[in-house]
Amino acid sequence: MRKLGIVAGNGALPRCLIEACRAAKRPFFVVALKGHATEASFPEKTPLAWVRVGAIGQVVRLFKKEKVRDIVFIGGVRRPSLAEIFPDFKGACLLARLGFRLLGDDSLLRAIVGEAERHGFHVVGIDVLMPSLLVHSGVYGTAVPDKKDMADIDRGFSVAKLLGQADVGQAVIVQRGLVLSVEGIEGTAALIRRTKELKRKGGGGVLVKVSKPQQDRRMDLPTIGPDTVQAVFDAGLKGIAVESGGTLMVEAEKTVALADKLGVFIIGIGGVS
Repeated sequence: MRKLGIVAGNGALPRCLIEACRAAKRPFFVVALKGHATEASFPEKTPLAWVRVGAIGQVVRLFKKEKVRDIVFIGGVRRPSLAEIFPDFKGACLLARLGFRLLGDDSLLRAIVGEAERHGFHVVGIDVLMPSLLVHSGVYGTAVPDKKDMADIDRGFSVAKLLGQADVGQAVIVQRGLVLSVEGIEGTAALIRRTKELKRKGGGGVLVKVSKPQQDRRMDLPTIGPDTVQAVFDAGLKGIAVESGGTLMVEAEKTVALADKLGVFIIGIGGVS
């Protein structure tokens, strides 16, 4: 099998993919992003190199030296400011070509994919490598949303799609028809934490995550896992609704078991599949 290059941020996705590669005996090499990936993301004896964000030339050289053919980008990455990037020559050239288009996440991600392909690599999505991670339609576990929750989900789905179309974020939190908060640059975890102080009396509250209408499925698919369930519970919310076929669930068995224990519902709605 062709050697896989893994560009890894934080979270459980890198470990899941590495274990899948080992089970399938697929050769791989990891570029771990400094300041984003953590040691806990990688099993023992993982072949890897730590590279800072912006060192595009170093990433290209490493993958070519390792005879990598396919590349996948996975794991969470907090979007750095320009001052944090410190681009090398290739990175500076990419930023120069982007110009003001860098202001949008989608433009940046498409440019990164294009840069990888320009150097002869084939960029693949985690959903192609591990389709079992994609959320299907329907309820997971024992907790079930009621009619009021479903109304909040419908409202959240519409708002989140508009948010995504504007290239702002992928998630919103809705309680009894009221949009409490929308995701910006801070990411879903921070969105949930700050919503705890905004929650109204009367129960309910749903986190809704969807893919952007213009989503490049090779990059930045919305993801949930055990940490999402715990954060939703800690914020006093009732459940999680995600777009089926366009959202990943890491550590699904653990995620659903925790949701059942805490009484948090998880449901896949409409979407791609």
